[in-house]
Amino acid sequence: MHPSAMFHRSLAQLCGMLGKIEAADGEAGGALLAARLHEDMLPFAQHVRATANFALRGCCPLAGVPVVSFDGDEISFAGLQWQVVETMRFIADIPPSQFNGPADRICRDRAGFADLALPADEYLNLYILPNFYFHLSMVYAIARSRGVAIGKGDFDGYHIYAPGFSWEKPAQPG
Repeated sequence: MHPSAMFHRSLAQLCGMLGKIEAADGEAGGALLAARLHEDMLPFAQHVRATANFALRGCCPLAGVPVVSFDGDEISFAGLQWQVVETMRFIADIPPSQFNGPADRICRDRAGFADLALPADEYLNLYILPNFYFHLSMVYAIARSRGVAIGKGDFDGYHIYAPGFSWEKPAQPG
């Protein structure tokens, strides 16, 4: 599968979740943007940004183009939506042929304070994808922990459950 296609689908799901999260946060005036699962973890807005940036940090080196970022100065739902949409546009515009380099070519990045130099397959599968899905999962988890009505289907686009469904609390006969 073309690397940008993997990211594009999940980024589209993120856009949908952001719309629902913004609607749920309406009266709180953007309080969810600063919400955290734990005090030493990044806030919601930074997880959204990191999700978009890991898509770029993955696709750009694999396609042999300089890494770009669409981080904006404004921390708002509109700003985050813009960043995700621009990221989707950018990676969709990379010609598939640019990803056809050798699997053992070295991709470089920085993980926290560690410099990485990994073969392309390892870079994508063992570094970029886990980090991309980690930050995407944190967006989902923070929103759910604050009571936003999103579910697994919002995350992956496949699961569909009836409202109120629970695997742990079977439906009561009517």
